[in-house]
Amino acid sequence: MNAPRIALVTGANQGLGRALAEGLAVRMGPDDQVLLTGRDQRRVADAAREVARLPGTRAQVRGRVLDVTDTDAIGRLADELRGQYGGVDVVISNAVARLLPDESQAERADEFIDVSNTATHAVLRSFGPVLCPGGRLLVVASSLGTLGHLGPRVRHLFDGASLDQVEYAVESWRTAIHNNTAEEAGWPRWLNVPSKVAQVAAVRAVAAIRRERDLATDTLIASVCPGMVDTATSRPWFSDYSQAQSPSQAAGAVLDLVFTEHVDPALYGELIRFGKALDWHGGTPPMEQDRILTA
Repeated sequence: MNAPRIALVTGANQGLGRALAEGLAVRMGPDDQVLLTGRDQRRVADAAREVARLPGTRAQVRGRVLDVTDTDAIGRLADELRGQYGGVDVVISNAVARLLPDESQAERADEFIDVSNTATHAVLRSFGPVLCPGGRLLVVASSLGTLGHLGPRVRHLFDGASLDQVEYAVESWRTAIHNNTAEEAGWPRWLNVPSKVAQVAAVRAVAAIRRERDLATDTLIASVCPGMVDTATSRPWFSDYSQAQSPSQAAGAVLDLVFTEHVDPALYGELIRFGKALDWHGGTPPMEQDRILTA
């Protein structure tokens, strides 16, 4: 008899995160558990109850309050799951801070970086060591997370960087924003570009160390681009969303990576979009007047 599997999704009480939790609950077994997390207790409890009652749900669904900006809380949860279950089988890091086009990028920088980057680093550091053999650790990023989207003066900070070096680069970027020297140093005005590149670089740093061992056990660590998704977070950033996917549609390709039997070495540690790895060195810096999509 196989041991029950444990899956964790951050930022899971709405949008793509909610759809990912729903898909896991349908595709996992009745002895398995899906931990649906967010930072608002009532919304998390409501979402978990609703997902548990959906037709087709098979797994046990539990709500868990987790503020991803609290790195100690992330570590405590990882330790708890290791102590209670021996580890975790699926981790999908999906939390994102909502940012509107008319808001000041600089004024929202701390929250945005804390949710998207500091939290990603903490998830990788805390849950990487407790990921069970054959497990999946996926960080939801976007196609903006390739080096070519950065200007040439800052690309080298992330290329081949260790996780410590990625963290240092992110904090240097944060400091430059506060000192009003970010653009002078070569950082783009829009937060989403460096943030996504840093997310992907952090995943690549951890995967580079673990690659041989993980591939031997069909374990996958990667970042994923779900494509353009019609959510409250992304909708303000594009005028034509007729081609955008619903959250449940976008969750499909991500969940396929979770449930694939064997890990493709070409995908390990990469930024994956619709089952294919994107070129880490690809992309071009966006024009500052362009609206930056989350897809």
